[in-house]
Amino acid sequence: MINIKKILVSSAVAVSSFVFAQGTFTSSNYPQSFESQNSSISKESSEKLLSAKELVDIKLNSMMNDPVLRNANWGFVVYDPKTKKVISSYNENASLIPASTTKLLTTETAMNLLGENFRWITQLEYSGAIEDGVLNGNLYIVGSGDPSLGTNKAGANSYRTIISDFIAATKDKGITKINGDIIIQTAVFKVNKTQLLPESIVWLENGNYYLPVGTTHEINPENEKLIAKKSNPFSENKNFYYISPYIGQMVYADKFEGAYLTTKMPDAPAYLANNLRATMLKSGLPVSGKVVTRVTDPNPERREVITNYQSPTLAEIIMYTNQHSDNALAEATLRMVGFQKLGDQTLESGRKVVNNHLKSVGFETEGLNYYDGSGLSRSNVVTPISQVKFLANLMNEKYYKTFQESLPIGGQTGTLKRMFYDTGNGQIFAKTGTLNKVKTLAGYMKTNSGKTLVFSLLINNYAGSVDQVKSKMEQILEPTLNL
Repeated sequence: MINIKKILVSSAVAVSSFVFAQGTFTSSNYPQSFESQNSSISKESSEKLLSAKELVDIKLNSMMNDPVLRNANWGFVVYDPKTKKVISSYNENASLIPASTTKLLTTETAMNLLGENFRWITQLEYSGAIEDGVLNGNLYIVGSGDPSLGTNKAGANSYRTIISDFIAATKDKGITKINGDIIIQTAVFKVNKTQLLPESIVWLENGNYYLPVGTTHEINPENEKLIAKKSNPFSENKNFYYISPYIGQMVYADKFEGAYLTTKMPDAPAYLANNLRATMLKSGLPVSGKVVTRVTDPNPERREVITNYQSPTLAEIIMYTNQHSDNALAEATLRMVGFQKLGDQTLESGRKVVNNHLKSVGFETEGLNYYDGSGLSRSNVVTPISQVKFLANLMNEKYYKTFQESLPIGGQTGTLKRMFYDTGNGQIFAKTGTLNKVKTLAGYMKTNSGKTLVFSLLINNYAGSVDQVKSKMEQILEPTLNL
């Protein structure tokens, strides 16, 4: 616990010593400007006599009675990874909601278990035989749960580019006509696996493709019906729904700007497959059948690979995830580590893999509840001390540089672009977190003396606005830059 009384007493002694050393004088004997100058010098000298750590502790104590934080649940730790010692802290062992700093655990686990160069694969295959340019068989799109598919995120290709490449590869195979269906194979269980399938397959869960991604940009609006949800006076967000012409079900829209909808589609591969078929027909490559989604396939046909699309690397996906705090990418990444280690892509498997990994690297799990991959759930809790020790140990991993570079930079990039614009600009490398009345920050800092320190600042149930609490966070971290 911070000993503020000891710090203030030593400060008072230091100031008194300085004043008596100057000699005795009466304020009326000197001009006002001199008095102000002398007072300023005295204040600066007294501050110089305080250590950087004492100034940090004084700032922490002053924040305990700040109107924004007085009734909040919050904790703070600044930690030296070289000495492995806590420099300053407040409520370091409190279990607090971490919000999107949860993504630190998710993305590091993925990088550790899958490797920086891991990629998701979406494969185009065919069954049957090709005779005189006619494919008497089916085309297959075999997905692997690529969270960036068609989104342009992290440098991923658009649906248009993927479709163009798939059609070109199909023609290069000598296929000019398809007598069959386009089958979406998004759910391949162990009994269905063959060597021809992609290395990483993600299944459907409860009949619903988990990936929230998609846009109606290339869909004819005349075929859609917009359904506006009744306004909720207690809701901060306005939601929109529409009926997808492809699956005949209501889908959720994040926003509607009059031109097209950006949506969370229940079946992202169906969007790719239907557009592939439509584009093939327009380009003079007839397809006699329709698009079929196959959840299970107990008797799979023998298939040949035409081509495949590979996602950006995991390092690039994680860079985008942490810079933009992308919840969809984080949840998909969690499910992929679950699949790779336990053979399925359920949330439960992902959580189990992450928790096992954290234990294996010595994470202090007391006070931890890892509930989801993105930090959206308020069921997530973590302690500031466990966060900083985890980040400090990560510095010894071979992928540390890549991971550290994925974090937003104060005053410069990502979700920290509008924080630390003056003091701390380019010195704070951290993941942000935001929920209603929750604001968090955890990562690394380069001090003015060139040291790298690790910190965690988790604030729950604060008073005032988001901008006010962000300002308090900057004030807390400002003196730590002089450590």
